[in-house]
Amino acid sequence: MNDIKPYKTDDSKREQVVAMFNSIAPTYDRLNHTLSLGIDRCWRRKAVDALKPYKPQSILDIATGTGDFAMLAAERLQPQSIIGVDISEGMMDVARRKVADAGLDSMITFQQEDCTKLTYADCMFDAVTVSYGARNFTDLQAGLREMCRVLKPGGHMMLVELTTPRRFPMKQLFWVYANVVMRTIGRIISHDDSAYTYLPESMAAFPQAEQLAPMMRDCGFSTVDFKRFTFGLSTMYLATK
Repeated sequence: MNDIKPYKTDDSKREQVVAMFNSIAPTYDRLNHTLSLGIDRCWRRKAVDALKPYKPQSILDIATGTGDFAMLAAERLQPQSIIGVDISEGMMDVARRKVADAGLDSMITFQQEDCTKLTYADCMFDAVTVSYGARNFTDLQAGLREMCRVLKPGGHMMLVELTTPRRFPMKQLFWVYANVVMRTIGRIISHDDSAYTYLPESMAAFPQAEQLAPMMRDCGFSTVDFKRFTFGLSTMYLATK
């Protein structure tokens, strides 16, 4: 899946992903909620709530984007601190404004980081989360290993990602939606033709649950459970170090 890039140029996937998200940052939240018909909010709540029994106090939110998941985690988990990291400063600029407006800037901070080469110490966080950003990793296994490395023993990694339905008729209906409706709406709102062509392509290339769960175990997690949402449109993974 590392071959899937937003733009058809010779630049690296990392460079192209940064350019894409900087480009669509101002319209990203509106597009997300429009394209998912608002269901993404429900998926995020369920993913955050999966961590409630463990009461994490220090959380690292990978591929934090515009900070929606970090803000939801702050509200529902009440940790001591959340660090949101991303490779796109454009996205985090939006996140910083939202967090400041919500009065959460004493709890949530943002730093530019490459998830495959995190600068944090081993065993530093109670929980690591990634919400709809894993398919953009330049090296998924390297990202998973880094998330495991910075987790404390007994800590939890929660990953939630868009996935493609496998059964009739949702599989066929989703193909039409992703390849016609999603691309058209995305192009109109974001004015970036490639960004919402890349989205369904990256979803199709991302490992499905039966492939991703053993990959997580190979990267150092002892247990991995997964749960599909809304006919397989989104899948949540909860892993323990």
